Amino acid sequence: MTASGYTDARPLQVRVADEIRARIESAEYAPGQQLPTLDDLAQTYGCSLAVIRKSLDLLRQQGLVVTVQGKGSFVRERPTARRHGIERYSRSTWKNGKPILTAEADMQGHKASQVIRELAEVPAPAVVAEKFGVPAGTPVWVRRRTTLINDRPNQLADSYYELKVVEGTLIQEENTGPGGGFARLEDAGYLLDRISEEWTVRMPTGPETVALRLPAGTPVVNLVRTTFDTTGMAVEVMLATLAGDMVSFAYDFPIPD
Repeated sequence: MTASGYTDARPLQVRVADEIRARIESAEYAPGQQLPTLDDLAQTYGCSLAVIRKSLDLLRQQGLVVTVQGKGSFVRERPTARRHGIERYSRSTWKNGKPILTAEADMQGHKASQVIRELAEVPAPAVVAEKFGVPAGTPVWVRRRTTLINDRPNQLADSYYELKVVEGTLIQEENTGPGGGFARLEDAGYLLDRISEEWTVRMPTGPETVALRLPAGTPVVNLVRTTFDTTGMAVEVMLATLAGDMVSFAYDFPIPD
């Protein structure tokens, strides 16, 4: 311990990375701006080029810096996040003909689109089977799609339904029609009443990194969403993986008794 306080025990490359990160967070180094050269950074922080390289590696892993071969390192430009909140499920929205994704994006000034990856009868994964109250492996219907915000993939979303629920509905077709899947469930006689969401955060798999175009160090957010009708029956289970740098959460609700 020194006379002025505790000695900073962080390795030098961590201290340098933290100082550069502070400049990025304060916008001294703005999104898209090229960082000083390795030599300039080494001179600024009074360290070796090897330390600077390790510091930049840390910043790349944290998703703050990208390196372009032959050009240098740049502050990563932050993509626009889509906010998630309770109001996104308002019946007035999808009853008026807009799918939830499109309506939410429109309200936030974004452009939303989606690509259907699969429409098929598949064995129910364990978590889906548990929500439906059926044995794992029971045949169910799945709609797998990739959603995009401003042309960048932001979510891999797989919605599962019991076969008896979707038989003969547009949920089995690529185009679900005005209002999307929620509207079609109500058309089929399932009056929607309640939604349960479970969120977890983890690092992505290799295929998820590719599918969502994730920079190094970017986590993903897992969502398990269960939609119930007025009888308490689970009528849809969605398993989604969202790019962690493209989502934010904003909830406003009464405090429960």
